[in-house]
Amino acid sequence: MNMKKINLFYIFATSVLALSSCDDFLDKMPDNRATIDTEDKVTKILVNAYATHNSNMMLEMASDNARDNGSTYEFENETQQEAYLWEPVSGTDNDATKSLWDACYGAAAAANQALVAIEAMGNPANLQAQRGEALLCRAWAHFQLANVFCLAYNPETADKDMGLPYADAPETEVNPHYERGTMAELYKHISDDIDEGLPLINDKIYTAPKYHFNKKAAYSFGARFNLYYQKWDKVIEYANVALGSNPSTLMRDWNHIVNELASDYLTRCNAYISASENANFLLQTAVSSSGYILGAWNIGNRYGHEQPNIARMETYRAPGIWGEWNTRGDLFMSHSNWGPTQTLNISKYYGYFEYTDKVNGIGYRQTNYVQLCADETLLCRAEAYAVKGDLTNALKDMNLWLATNSRNGMQATQELVDARYGLYDAEKGTGMMYMDDGKGGPIAASDVLGTPKKHLHPLGFTIGEEGSSQENMIQFILHMRRCQMMQEGGRWCDIKRWGIEIAHNREGMPDDLLLKDDPRRAFQLPSDVIDAGMPANPRN
Repeated sequence: MNMKKINLFYIFATSVLALSSCDDFLDKMPDNRATIDTEDKVTKILVNAYATHNSNMMLEMASDNARDNGSTYEFENETQQEAYLWEPVSGTDNDATKSLWDACYGAAAAANQALVAIEAMGNPANLQAQRGEALLCRAWAHFQLANVFCLAYNPETADKDMGLPYADAPETEVNPHYERGTMAELYKHISDDIDEGLPLINDKIYTAPKYHFNKKAAYSFGARFNLYYQKWDKVIEYANVALGSNPSTLMRDWNHIVNELASDYLTRCNAYISASENANFLLQTAVSSSGYILGAWNIGNRYGHEQPNIARMETYRAPGIWGEWNTRGDLFMSHSNWGPTQTLNISKYYGYFEYTDKVNGIGYRQTNYVQLCADETLLCRAEAYAVKGDLTNALKDMNLWLATNSRNGMQATQELVDARYGLYDAEKGTGMMYMDDGKGGPIAASDVLGTPKKHLHPLGFTIGEEGSSQENMIQFILHMRRCQMMQEGGRWCDIKRWGIEIAHNREGMPDDLLLKDDPRRAFQLPSDVIDAGMPANPRN
């Protein structure tokens, strides 16, 4: 791995803390590192422990939330097209795999320097909250990388599946050697950092807590990670802490967004990402074009969340627990949409341009995001309950979610879940067809055969047979998770975790199928990382 890039980021991140001029700093610090020896300096360096790039656009393109709209439309950059085609990403733009790799390992490097400084100061009590934040940041950075560059965690194969190097100390060598390790090792490292860091988190150290791992955000992360780790009891335990005793007070107020705010995209996006919104736990400002490509712009329309085939058949405008779309109980989010037919989107994230030289028009695109929120944490807990077979509590959580996401606050019963998501019965007019080719195989987005329901092939655990109440409940939850995480890349992770098979249409070519054991479910490493000696992800 070309860890030299990480070191360069590290130098930049820490040198701003020097108390003298740049020249004096270089004279006094031969290794180009600032001395971090006070509480204030430790706190400041942790600002750099949050990656400034994310994978949202790539993962949306790779998932079944996008289709090829044809060469009449243009794609924005190579990354967008290569992600859709499940090809190695060759670009170096701000949404490319290279940018994500460097940003996440850079964030981990900043966290490691904070941890080393705290240890050097004797691990004092007044720095325990910063220590907790650093551990959570290090875990978060590696978790983001794993979601892109690794297969989903499977307890039956985790000791063989390729992981990633866990950067748990600052570099001290010029050309260090790193092993990829296994998924079992990678997830163990992440889990250990989360469990050690959680009890240390203290919101009092933050001036802008929603941009740091405050307590709710930290436990929300713990819940999501353990959902991917298949530690169902820990999902519930950590979600309970994040959501508290009255989760209804933390659900997003969609009624306010849709019925009380002006029908203005920017206004509604600002409301969605607001730090004053109780539902928002962790916010991020990313150097990214995803707010443009996935937003209300005619940009990158070649590939996207298209209305007739995907939005209307599979996601938030598809038939669901409420019945047909545009009935009173359907989702608020399905009535706050912008953009052209080829890239329909929810008013969540907009792109804006940050000028570094306004006179010459130089700068970069940015997007503000919600990375962790109460609504998704509740769905994590519901899924954990459902997998454990506790459908009663799963339904309670789903009804909490529906209370603020459904336009009339509808409440479901198990009987209704079975009637909507169970096996299709043409005579009774109940159930839902699986979206497949009639033989169980995946098909591309279709305005005739599309449905929100796809065959599940869970990795390393089992659930009830197709058409069972348990499977129906999980289908319901996965549909709502898909809607909840639109434009955020979360659907790709659910596709991987549940072994969901999908297909992408390609103009002038046969559809490309992504089966449950397809190695392309792990994005290829950046080419310069492979060139530096890191083993590539297999492609056969």
